[in-house]
Amino acid sequence: MDVLTHFLVGLHIIGIGALLGGFLTQMKVMGQGTARFVPAMLHGALTMLVTGVALVGVNEAQDYTLNMVKIGIKLAVLVVILGLVYVQRDEERVKAPLFGLVGALTCVNIFIAVLWV
Repeated sequence: MDVLTHFLVGLHIIGIGALLGGFLTQMKVMGQGTARFVPAMLHGALTMLVTGVALVGVNEAQDYTLNMVKIGIKLAVLVVILGLVYVQRDEERVKAPLFGLVGALTCVNIFIAVLWV
């Protein structure tokens, strides 16, 4: 089970990398007002959702103690990110505040994962 857990964590990190990387590639044009949600951002958020749920399931199956408040907050933040990216995915231009919000929420999710023990 440890191999499966580590594999899922690796995929989860790849998902956050795709989401954050997609955001960072569009930051330059965000100031010009031409930023858009690239497909990598949607796929990264979906990867995070699927692997996150799978990680909770694998850890629950092993009777590990999980911090459900932390997981719930991370899930809520991710659902907001996913909703924003999904709804605006076909738009040629996304308003800078909305685009910045997705980047900020992505960073919040990362820091919750890393700093909340």
